[in-house]
Amino acid sequence: MPLVEPQKNIESKEVRELVKFFNETLGFCPNSVLTMQIKPGLAEAFVNLNKAVMKNEGSLTSEFKRLIAFVSSNTTGCRYCQAHTIRAADRYGSTQDRLNNIWDYMNHDCFSDKEKIALAFTEAASKVPQKVTLQMEEEIKELWSEKEVIEIMSVISLFGFLNRWNDTMGTSLEPDAQSSAEKYLANWDIGKHR
Repeated sequence: MPLVEPQKNIESKEVRELVKFFNETLGFCPNSVLTMQIKPGLAEAFVNLNKAVMKNEGSLTSEFKRLIAFVSSNTTGCRYCQAHTIRAADRYGSTQDRLNNIWDYMNHDCFSDKEKIALAFTEAASKVPQKVTLQMEEEIKELWSEKEVIEIMSVISLFGFLNRWNDTMGTSLEPDAQSSAEKYLANWDIGKHR
């Protein structure tokens, strides 16, 4: 049972226009946004931030950004965000091999060494307190440009907010996201997001 029930009707015209973004990403408007829109300015700011973070301006693809988001969400334990990010990675063209092995990215050849460094950095940066070492900083700066590091950190930070929001709110998971999680994520369970 969610802490606050999402409002299914979006009254704000601005928010209604902005949430069209999620139809491409997920195929539906997330319950988290439907809850945020109880305070329309929050929903509007959040969707705009999400769009800015996920906009492709460098070599990070939409698919890889969603895998970064998954690793961040997996690290924090937010089942809601795990389901959303694996669904979005699939919708943005991730391979079956990558989707099935994201849990164990370090041990699979479907992830490049460069991607493994970014995902290990993501895992360390998503912990509280964060666990990024000087060696990790050197490795990521060697393989990724400053702009790309900013893009990686922006995804991690966006999902830091979402992981806390959805895990604390107990946001109810949409059926399509649940289906994606059950398809790709071994040992995944819905937890409190019923």
